[in-house]
Amino acid sequence: MSAPIRSKRTSVNDIKALHRVRPIVSLTAYTAPMAAMIDPHVDFLLVGDSLGMVLYGFETTLPVTLDMMIAHGAAVVRGSKRAMVVVDMPFGSYQESPAQAFRNAARVLAETGANAVKMEGGEEMAETIRHLTERGVPVLGHVGLTPQFVNSFGGYRTQGKTLAEARKVKDDAAAVAAAGAFAIVLEGTMEPLAREISEGSPVPIIGIGASPHCDGQILVTEDMLGLFNEFVPRHVKRFAELGAEVSKAVAAYAEEVKARSFPGPEHTFRPKA
Repeated sequence: MSAPIRSKRTSVNDIKALHRVRPIVSLTAYTAPMAAMIDPHVDFLLVGDSLGMVLYGFETTLPVTLDMMIAHGAAVVRGSKRAMVVVDMPFGSYQESPAQAFRNAARVLAETGANAVKMEGGEEMAETIRHLTERGVPVLGHVGLTPQFVNSFGGYRTQGKTLAEARKVKDDAAAVAAAGAFAIVLEGTMEPLAREISEGSPVPIIGIGASPHCDGQILVTEDMLGLFNEFVPRHVKRFAELGAEVSKAVAAYAEEVKARSFPGPEHTFRPKA
């Protein structure tokens, strides 16, 4: 009996080949079950350090550790079959030096089975990105609003509102592309600027709070599914309101438990006659 044919997982080269062909689809995933549900519909899954806020209740992404990213990255790889998997490098795991970045990125790829890592930063990270890509570590860049720089930005501020900011975002994107990143996430950037960067980039630009003219889009899955009832960022479209459905289902469960209508005979185990 022959072994079953396994579908080929999307690669970095596949993502690069989509540049100017069709929009690239991406969402975040932090667990195996969610990855399995999303996998058939996206080109790549991002195990974002946003898991610190979404799953752990942190106020920022800064407390997320490398071990946390590795654990969730491995779960997403196990839960998916065809989408490329990218794992975020958390704050403090790559900024010290190119050698530190390579050591930790190599660990991420080896221990998770992921295809690539993502790193925030522009011109200041170009040397590090080049160091990794020359040594076989594919890097997804991230410029514009970079959440790991929240303290430097003074909050989650949209980038490109001034000429100086616009020039920096453009220079950052160009530097990251030139350093060898296979694609770049462009976050929280004014629309005319985001479109200009995307149209001039030699690599795909994946927008989040940027422009519909980017080469692809990414959202936090829990945001677009409406699993939270808190403030909804302007860049998020709710494609469902699952949070309300979860609350409704739990309320019904609680009522049945209190009324002793659950579990019923069909939910219990009895000895055979």
